[in-house]
Amino acid sequence: MLKFVPVALATLFLTAFAWSSTGQAQVKPFPPEFKTQDIATNGVTIHVRVGGKGPAVVLLHGYGETGDMWEPMAADLAKDHTVIVPDLRGLGLSSKPVSGGYDKKTQGQDVAGVLDALKITKVDLVTHDIGNMVGYAFAAEHRDRVRRFVLIDAPLPGVGPWEEILKNPLLWHFRFGGPDMERLVAGRERIYLDRFWNEFSANPARFTEASRQHYAKLYALPGAMHGGFSQFAAFDQDAIDNKAFVAEGKLTMPVLALGGEKSFGPMMATVMRFAATDVTEGVVPDSGHWIMEENPAATVKIVRAFLDAKP
Repeated sequence: MLKFVPVALATLFLTAFAWSSTGQAQVKPFPPEFKTQDIATNGVTIHVRVGGKGPAVVLLHGYGETGDMWEPMAADLAKDHTVIVPDLRGLGLSSKPVSGGYDKKTQGQDVAGVLDALKITKVDLVTHDIGNMVGYAFAAEHRDRVRRFVLIDAPLPGVGPWEEILKNPLLWHFRFGGPDMERLVAGRERIYLDRFWNEFSANPARFTEASRQHYAKLYALPGAMHGGFSQFAAFDQDAIDNKAFVAEGKLTMPVLALGGEKSFGPMMATVMRFAATDVTEGVVPDSGHWIMEENPAATVKIVRAFLDAKP
């Protein structure tokens, strides 16, 4: 079942901000041509923004943000693409199951259900952070539906050097979760999230106060921190599923493995070569993990060039 409302109405309770004079990204509404749809599929309701006309492209966000992060990318791609921007289950304005369904294979099926509801068969995929993991599961199970795949600045559980990556002390949050942890962060969501926005940025000031307030409000919604912790708690199952996907054969569609210069950088391509045969390495200059806040112009330029490349 689809429910249509203007994007501006869906975000009315949040403060929207324009671009600052320095060109740093603020959270701003999607262009007026975008509409929101709440799509019931796979036992959840997925909040989706849809706009533009042309070949379809799906943009998947990660932890610490929502689909709102993609506004600069969506505005550019909508000139000649149909752009679909969901909030992952448990996050943003999507429904937040109390238990189950946070493995990325199930969430890949959420994506498939959204596309089926929209009557869209083939897509390009652009994903970031946990969105990479959801996108990979979707691509692995629906290889004939994905034309090109861009993965940005996060590894895949169980793929390539995953066990070595887990040893990085900065990634302690992978194992942080559960009822007691949820009680600890209740009412303190901003404090918890600031740690991510600061430690994973090349320059924390580029993740602006406006953006921090915007996402902190969304992660303070009932069930949102539980949904976020559940994304990480599913990593062990995700590793099992991903190893099975790789065993079935590497992805063959063109893949752009894009890392922030001060974050994963070329390691993204190293990871993806374990899971795909046609991998292009890319680096977002002057950026840490939060590519759409730290260097949106370069990110959009690199992604568009890859999507526009002739087969």
